[in-house]
Amino acid sequence: MDQLALLFVLLLGAVVMVPVGDRLGLPSPVLMTLAGAVLALLPFVPNVEVPPEFILPVVLPPLLYAAVQRTSWRQFTANLRPIFLLAVALVFATTAAVAAVAQAVVPGMPVAAAVVLGALVAPPDPVAATAVAGKLGLPRRMVSILEGEGLFNDVTAIVLYHVALAAAVSGTFSVPGALGSLVLSAVVAIAVGLAIGWVTNKLMGLLGDPTLQIGLTLLVPFVAYVLAEEFRGSGVLAVLTCALFLAEYAVDPDDVMGRLAGYTFWEVVDTLVTGVAFGLIGLELHNIFGAAAHRWGQLIGAGAVVVAVVVGVRLLWLLPAAWLAKRMHKRRDYDEDIPMSWRETLIMWWSGMRGVASVALALAIPFGVDGGPFPARNDILFIAFAVVLATLLVQGLTLPWLVRRLRVRADTDAVDALERELAVRVIKASKRRLKEIMEVEELPDEVSDQLSRRAFDIGARIAPDIVDDERRELFEKRISRLKKVQRIQGEMLSAARHEVLAARSEPGADPEIVDRVLRHLDMRSLRGAP
Repeated sequence: MDQLALLFVLLLGAVVMVPVGDRLGLPSPVLMTLAGAVLALLPFVPNVEVPPEFILPVVLPPLLYAAVQRTSWRQFTANLRPIFLLAVALVFATTAAVAAVAQAVVPGMPVAAAVVLGALVAPPDPVAATAVAGKLGLPRRMVSILEGEGLFNDVTAIVLYHVALAAAVSGTFSVPGALGSLVLSAVVAIAVGLAIGWVTNKLMGLLGDPTLQIGLTLLVPFVAYVLAEEFRGSGVLAVLTCALFLAEYAVDPDDVMGRLAGYTFWEVVDTLVTGVAFGLIGLELHNIFGAAAHRWGQLIGAGAVVVAVVVGVRLLWLLPAAWLAKRMHKRRDYDEDIPMSWRETLIMWWSGMRGVASVALALAIPFGVDGGPFPARNDILFIAFAVVLATLLVQGLTLPWLVRRLRVRADTDAVDALERELAVRVIKASKRRLKEIMEVEELPDEVSDQLSRRAFDIGARIAPDIVDDERRELFEKRISRLKKVQRIQGEMLSAARHEVLAARSEPGADPEIVDRVLRHLDMRSLRGAP
């Protein structure tokens, strides 16, 4: 098996592990990590050889861009304080604690190399956290915090990582210089992200075709990342800024097909890249453990100590941070997402799994500096993978049990209330537009009555409990009749599609014309779906 065949095996595994994980009740990233570890034990599977300089630009941009699709600018601005406490301050605290401990337990590790280790294990992974926590029925505010933390802590950690790498190369480290680099990197990244977002928004309007627009969105995160890095900015922050800008300003409410196709496309990209990334974690174990063959005892002990520091610092930070955020939340009445109880705080603590970002940063460490090997590179990789495995496997596999034990569940009443509110707004907007049309167009009474009922039905489908019992009964009868008609129409369209596909293989049939007719039937089926 060569490297290309191995890549396709990982891609296949990324697809297969999603339904397998759903059936077993296990997170697919955890399963992909285990699958990669099993593959690494097979004698015919080659060692993975990925150039370090390609790791970050290839893996992170699409994952971050896909993750931003699940959040919004309002959600980010409303949660500035929790994000700062977790994504900035906690990353600094974890980096400092890990660096101090690593330098003490690993003989001969320089300060800069210890800071590199601290920076790369500091950020919890947004992909792992949301993949695991997002399917457990947790309150939406907790998932929002995990998503915001996971997105923006990478920015802080990667900047610290690059500063520490530069210090390891040059042999000097300056705290004021590191802070200056952090600020400059953020300013450059925001400017690049906004510029790329603005240009992309304009190009979206010029392209028009959904296929071309989706192709453009695939290129955008890579362009933003690489361009920001060229100007010594944070590529991660540039991608996040660009994605948030596009999510806010490049949305056409009437572009139904583009939105559905784009959502599906990025779900596919997210699934494939995530699966390959976590599969690589398992595959790399062979190389990492092989490099530590003669120092198992020392490195396992160092890894265990660093794992304890990473997990312990998060708990010691979250307890007072959650208390402080809650007090300030009450005092200022901000609409922000914060843990509301000690149970939620414990879930937040145990959700701090490390994953793709830590592995990508570890593998991106250069092999040598100034003609010599990078100081303690093998030690850093071993400890980093120990942290990833311990948090991903232990925390990832036990988090569902902990959620059940603590009985932390989503606030279904709040979800239902928001759905009812949106349903009412939908009905009012539909009727308002209908009234505007009736003022300029003559409509028969039966047509206007039918359209008015349909406006109400749109909202009632979103939240059926907004209508009283009598109207609900009438609504359910209309829906039952409509579903019957749509079912029969669907069977008619299915017969039509079978006939068209059969014609495709007949002598003299033009496949392009057949496909055009088939797309027309598909569009009719989509519009007629209940």
